[in-house]
Amino acid sequence: MGLGLRDVSGEPVIDSENGEELMRVQPGVDIALANLPRQSPGTLYITTKQVVWVSDVDKNKGYAVDFLSISLHAVSRDPDAYPVPCLYTQIETEADEEDHDSDNSDSECQDLSMISEMRLIPSDPTQLDSLFQIFCQCAELNPEPNDEVEEEEHDWVFNTDQMEDQDEAYSFFPQDEEGYISQNSANYLGHSNGHHDLARTVLEVGCSSN
Repeated sequence: MGLGLRDVSGEPVIDSENGEELMRVQPGVDIALANLPRQSPGTLYITTKQVVWVSDVDKNKGYAVDFLSISLHAVSRDPDAYPVPCLYTQIETEADEEDHDSDNSDSECQDLSMISEMRLIPSDPTQLDSLFQIFCQCAELNPEPNDEVEEEEHDWVFNTDQMEDQDEAYSFFPQDEEGYISQNSANYLGHSNGHHDLARTVLEVGCSSN
């Protein structure tokens, strides 16, 4: 399958013959793609291979992305990053390889394959941590092809204690960039699916480990 987000219609079809399993069905979830308006309400389906959101208003409207295309996911409770708590994800796109920024142009955002950010907003924010854990499990089931060779270098999860131990290691990152920046290490909880160069990006997402 290609990189990026795609349209779907109706509930996901589980490819059980190839080992795909349904991990979680979460009703009452809004979705926000890049800088486009928030869409609600909908139902979130998480399988071992993909994430699918289907509108409750129009069952023929939905979006799906494979876990292989999700390069980062994190719980965000920082109002400076987004007004409400959410599960923030970064999505690899074909445009990434051409150094395009898919989030700064509304015209580009009309092409789902160009969307590089997705936020999932449950009506019950207490579900965020469990959703995050399921994303972690599924990400581990879908490693990058080169992860077996470079697993120690590229596959990592970090928490607040580890962040405090590694402050000096990350001191070379710029501190005043635009985007999702938070300098409070107590607000970080993120997971990178096989990309060491995303360490900096995770540091810029306001998250909480509580």
